[in-house]
Amino acid sequence: MILNLLVVVLGYLLGSIPTAYLMSRFRRNLDIRDYGVGNMGAANVIRHVGIWEGLLVGLIDIAKGAVTVLVGMALGVSQIWIFAAGATAFLGHNFPIFAGFRGGKGAATVLGIFLVLAPRETAIVIGIIGLCFFITRNFSFSIPVSFVFLPLLIWLFTGSLALVIYSLIIVLFMGLRSLPHIKQAFPWATKTRN
Repeated sequence: MILNLLVVVLGYLLGSIPTAYLMSRFRRNLDIRDYGVGNMGAANVIRHVGIWEGLLVGLIDIAKGAVTVLVGMALGVSQIWIFAAGATAFLGHNFPIFAGFRGGKGAATVLGIFLVLAPRETAIVIGIIGLCFFITRNFSFSIPVSFVFLPLLIWLFTGSLALVIYSLIIVLFMGLRSLPHIKQAFPWATKTRN
């Protein structure tokens, strides 16, 4: 039981590392949460700090999710605890203890989690994100819309009900967290007509 809890706590602490915040402070002395859509993530860093900085932030955030799951697997904890550890890494990114519980949406961290748990399905989602971004030129819209396909792809390719439910819960939570950013990205869509 202690090992299970240790993996869960490790997931939250890894997820809480505020990569985007640290990078934006180091490179431009700004709080990335006060710029653009206010998201503490790679896309916002690319827009307001730099492409290479944003790509590095994205890779580290992906690693946070992947490492959490890999550590759980290496320690031999059961699937439910691996799922819990991945979820706490995701929650850590959203509500980081090291950044006043004000984080990002966790898309990159979720990619890391599912690159380990469902690599083929996640690779397809990454392709859908790329296509959607190519069409819309908007990450705030492309990412949550593309992740909708993840539970369906997992069901089609693996048939694992547990993994489908797990991915569905995380994708729904991420979608809810993304709604304000989608509205900011498309202000014309939220205007009321008189």
